[in-house]
Amino acid sequence: MLSVDELNQYYGESHILRDLSLEVPAGRCTCVMGRNGVGKTTLLKTVMGEVAPRNGAIRFDSEDLLKRRPEARAGMGIGYVPQGRQIFATLSVEENLRIGVPARRDKQRKIPERIYELFPVLKEMRYRRGGDLSGGQQQQLAIGRALVLDPRLLILDEPGEGIQPNIVAQIGEVIRRLNREDGLTVLLVEQKLPFARKYADNFVIMDRGQTVAGGDIGQLSDDLIKRHLTV
Repeated sequence: MLSVDELNQYYGESHILRDLSLEVPAGRCTCVMGRNGVGKTTLLKTVMGEVAPRNGAIRFDSEDLLKRRPEARAGMGIGYVPQGRQIFATLSVEENLRIGVPARRDKQRKIPERIYELFPVLKEMRYRRGGDLSGGQQQQLAIGRALVLDPRLLILDEPGEGIQPNIVAQIGEVIRRLNREDGLTVLLVEQKLPFARKYADNFVIMDRGQTVAGGDIGQLSDDLIKRHLTV
């Protein structure tokens, strides 16, 4: 579904992504892993158009994504939950969710009940301001807002970061349900090995801006972990 081919990206003179290539197959959950600073978040920002690559190609369902403006990518069916969640603190939960409604491909103009089914706490707190929610609730709101778009691909940047373990487990189960029940393709960056092994189908390891390993999650060996993931 998503194909990245020989992508190069720079911040000033710093070469961040180096001929990076990877494939995200449709209907699967693919986890990008790697130590801090290897370019994982930069990869996601480049896919979403927040930063521009020097060269290379990104295709979404065979369409050239780099020719699309960043704001158009949501309308193509790509939902994105960045690090830090970036919810609107002064808006209510419901207002945060409604922001994504105009970008829906089916032109539906209401929040789908599926969002509240997956995250019941959002329905309970729909009139509460986003900034008054706990970190875990804000993450659920950020994911719910991305799902309002009715995406075909959901991109998550460390969805469990700074969140209590029980909420991380709930988010993992939601990812599994979306993947298994709804056929949603998921691309996530995640540092937690137990989370990746439990919820991902495939993995990709990045090191120094390149992909150095990948495959079925069952092939994530202790040797790969020692060489590329342990600090």
